[in-house]
Amino acid sequence: MFEIAPSILSADFTRLADEIRAVESGGASILHVDVMDGHFVPNITIGLPVVKSIRKATKLTIDCHLMIEDPGRYATAFVEAGADMVSVHVEADVHLQRTLTAIREAGGQAGIAINPATPLVALEEALPYADFVLLMSVNPGFGGQKYIPTSTDKVRRLKRMIDERGLNTRIEIDGGVDASNILEVVEAGVEIVVAGSAVYGRENAAEAVKELIDKGTVWV
Repeated sequence: MFEIAPSILSADFTRLADEIRAVESGGASILHVDVMDGHFVPNITIGLPVVKSIRKATKLTIDCHLMIEDPGRYATAFVEAGADMVSVHVEADVHLQRTLTAIREAGGQAGIAINPATPLVALEEALPYADFVLLMSVNPGFGGQKYIPTSTDKVRRLKRMIDERGLNTRIEIDGGVDASNILEVVEAGVEIVVAGSAVYGRENAAEAVKELIDKGTVWV
């Protein structure tokens, strides 16, 4: 079974608590939080104080995606702020295994994020230390981008890599997934689907989550 993780990057921040409750009522179990520093990606979003506030507003799993330089300096602080899952980019962390281990020791689930053009071999050695891999299916930094079609094959190859090593690492995907292609990525091996504009870009966020769950479910 897969899970939907609405991204608050696309939410209305003037009524964020209501936006969170809407996706929760629709069946979302994870809340995706994009953290950008304006250096690793050309955009600036939210930080630790907002994560602390979100933690007070929901019991949903909080999934923080750190699109920042030197993520090892801040990763455990996000766990302390209330994040349950924290992912760091393989492209940004030269001591990836150390950071993943620190996230786990702090009580969080550790994730490796990887950009579309980065080959999977870049995360191979660190894979045993990760609870999940966040595979980017758009180039990070902005919401509302179109899904990169080759991402589906990359999911399949990542799934094989995980299975061949006998690991339980989950696969998360972020970028351009909506009702038209969610079944494709789920069938390829994705277990967590991040959805921003596909949820918060719709008139009714709760119904949008329900539709994604329905469209991504393989009915036997």
